[in-house]
Amino acid sequence: MINSKLPNVGTTIFTRMSQLAMETGALNLSQGFPDFDGPQALCDAVGRHIAAGHNQYSPMTGLPALREQVAAKIQRCYGRAVSADSEITITPGATQAIFCAIQTLIRPGDEVIVFDPCYDSYEPAVELAGGRCVHVPLGQPDFSIDWQRLSDALSPKTRLIILNSPHNPSGALISRTELDHLATLIRDRDIYLVSDEVYEHLVFDGAQHVSVVSHEELYQRAFVVSSFGKTYHVTGWKTGYVVAPAALSAELRKVHQYVSFCGVTPLQWALADFMVEHPEHVEQLPAFYQAKRDLFCDLLADSRFSFTRAAGTFFQLADYSAIRDDLDDVAMSEWLTREHGVATIPVSVFYQQAPKDLRLVRFCFAKREETLRQAAEKLCAI
Repeated sequence: MINSKLPNVGTTIFTRMSQLAMETGALNLSQGFPDFDGPQALCDAVGRHIAAGHNQYSPMTGLPALREQVAAKIQRCYGRAVSADSEITITPGATQAIFCAIQTLIRPGDEVIVFDPCYDSYEPAVELAGGRCVHVPLGQPDFSIDWQRLSDALSPKTRLIILNSPHNPSGALISRTELDHLATLIRDRDIYLVSDEVYEHLVFDGAQHVSVVSHEELYQRAFVVSSFGKTYHVTGWKTGYVVAPAALSAELRKVHQYVSFCGVTPLQWALADFMVEHPEHVEQLPAFYQAKRDLFCDLLADSRFSFTRAAGTFFQLADYSAIRDDLDDVAMSEWLTREHGVATIPVSVFYQQAPKDLRLVRFCFAKREETLRQAAEKLCAI
């Protein structure tokens, strides 16, 4: 029998809940993907580039035209001039970018601080590199950084802190003041950052995403990760990128070239074309997804769920205490799926040790209006 390198890892909750939704015929508001397609012009461009013969390896660092468009977007959105050649690397998905960044930095015995609740790919990547995650719970109920807990968690072994804003699963945002505080805290330490910003353009109510790219001091020690899949409604394309100073990018590329070497070529060509022709897409995203959030929340107003509208991402947390306080959130998610036809994600799976009184589930509202109305009708009937 093989001695597993990840003995505590099984099938993810996202896969399990999506499978349960398929088995029961439930509406799938669990796994984070749209039930609508990406822009037609973007999809058409893929076929055009396949027909044009753009089907062989792209450069290891990514198609130059796409890296140039990413650099232009960063300049436009965050006011930083980055080198398309030496600071931007295109990857087959943001998860792969995060994995490569962690493998670049972490050696046996290193500690990595993650904020609970946190995305489930972080810890396995750290363990495979020989490191250990130190879990720092976010404050409740607003999921803000608890600075005393973070300070207490720092040690001589701390090598990396993983940030996530807009935050999955809560939708919370990190402010400029918080980034300044973090810079002060780690200024004299040999600590790096991975900033998971895949929902960077999904920020609501007039707020602005504060990227680590825009923070002069923190960027010098950071890998900043984003996702074309999230931004362009094509999660199955598994195409993302990582931005980092030239020296850090050079080290990351040493790992990346032996994980996948490069991303899918015709998809990169299509994305580059679409970014040139439709720069307004990212500017329209906040209103596009806020309308979906507001529709879903308005429809749930008469339900027995309680919630605060998400500040970002395409996820909405809801407290179900008034409905079934006797069920933990995993059992509640299965009950909602089997008995009421709506699949969701329990928030406890994002924790190393969830609060005992946690009664939160996560709904994905990146869905067609018809789907959201049908789901809300079922949920309000409980």
